Amino acid sequence: MLQHSPRQNRLLAELPSAAIEPLLAQLELVPMRLGDVLYEPGGHLQHAYFPTTAIVSLHYVTESGATCETSGVGNEGVVGISLFMGGDTTPSSAVVHTAGHAYRLARRVMKQEFDRHESMQRVLLVYVQAMITQIAQTAVCNRHHSVEQQVCRWLLMTLDRMSSGELVLTQELMAGVLGVRREGITVAAGKLQQAGYIRYRRGHLNVLDRSGLETRACECYSVVKKELDRLAMSARH
Repeated sequence: MLQHSPRQNRLLAELPSAAIEPLLAQLELVPMRLGDVLYEPGGHLQHAYFPTTAIVSLHYVTESGATCETSGVGNEGVVGISLFMGGDTTPSSAVVHTAGHAYRLARRVMKQEFDRHESMQRVLLVYVQAMITQIAQTAVCNRHHSVEQQVCRWLLMTLDRMSSGELVLTQELMAGVLGVRREGITVAAGKLQQAGYIRYRRGHLNVLDRSGLETRACECYSVVKKELDRLAMSARH
């Protein structure tokens, strides 16, 4: 049986004892089911979420109902940065796209501990910088790169946040995340499957050749990964 620990989240793992110990009694382990909505656009955030095995998609919904992911959050980050960045609301929504678990922290405690510990401020603000890089690179990718390249980027980033190479998802979900037509996802996934990089059937996608996906992905994946790794190192000093 999987043993859960707050330190399975990389941000919490980076905190020194003086900062993490006051949180341990306040962090609540919660299950995150596929499709769970953590918050809606304009709603007041009541909790911050530190994923351990779940992955959350932050995306914007247009007036017409179209959606597009601006960033994803897995065990490297936190959902709810507005709570310590000066606001309690956000124009985006947060939806679980890979089921798992997360640790939930009440808004009051999040603000209190952020203000109290300089080490917590440093770790979280460095993460915000990494998220800004991810959002900016996603915008570039959506505008200038092919659907196949976008699919490869998204799959690789999702794999980095998981312990296995099997993803439970539908083509409709991926189309909504990337903001493209389902037909485009079908064509791109078909090419990747024909090349032997993935196997897709009935809502389950297995990555068979990660290096093959990396050869098909655009530079956006490596830019974001390098920045996440660089900033993770800087947060330790």
